[in-house]
Amino acid sequence: MADVDPESGSGTGAKFDAYADNYEQLNEKSQRASGEPPGYFAEYKVRCIERLVGSDFDEPVLDYGCGVGALTERLATRFPRTAGYDPSAESVERARVRVPTADFYGGTDEIPDGQFGVVVLANVLHHVPPPDRPELIQLVMKKLQPGTGRIVVFEHNPLNPLTRRSVAACEFDDDAILLWPRELPKLLRDNGSSHVRRDFIVFFPRVLAPLRWSEPYLSWLPLGAQMMVVGTAAE
Repeated sequence: MADVDPESGSGTGAKFDAYADNYEQLNEKSQRASGEPPGYFAEYKVRCIERLVGSDFDEPVLDYGCGVGALTERLATRFPRTAGYDPSAESVERARVRVPTADFYGGTDEIPDGQFGVVVLANVLHHVPPPDRPELIQLVMKKLQPGTGRIVVFEHNPLNPLTRRSVAACEFDDDAILLWPRELPKLLRDNGSSHVRRDFIVFFPRVLAPLRWSEPYLSWLPLGAQMMVVGTAAE
């Protein structure tokens, strides 16, 4: 999830307090057309990050907008120094129980600056009103290690019809404003990121699972269900 006001934790956090108990059930329902449970997509994201950082990476990782901790839990199995933040206090309480080895922050002011090797925003920005997105990216960039830390943004691809169907079917995506493939890299470049790259990911539903081995080679094809956009913090 994400803040409407990244400094105060207001807005979207209150909305997602109401969904903390049944968030995963609603998420699973909206993704039913893929044939996979939500856990599949969390694991997919972790594999993407692993390919990005390499096997020797051991810097701290922050799951910004961690919700109830589904992705945080899987990140913590790979990265021993994993942390999470979400403006929804109810969601964070569930994440703390779910991932006791991770650190969780109650406000953006508690997140240390210049600390993290990777900050992940997984399907966060489409809940943030477009005028507020630059401020949020600037805040996140301050949390990265200067010159080496990377922001990793996963977002829905509105060019994919199944993605649009999934978003329309999701109760808590009623406020979603999806980001277009050209829009997201520009947002990062304009707000402190260098060496920005965009990959399209998640191409095949479960019925076509034998073809999934080819997905890393299709990152240029704008038909993937999601996008992964990466930028590096300035020195």
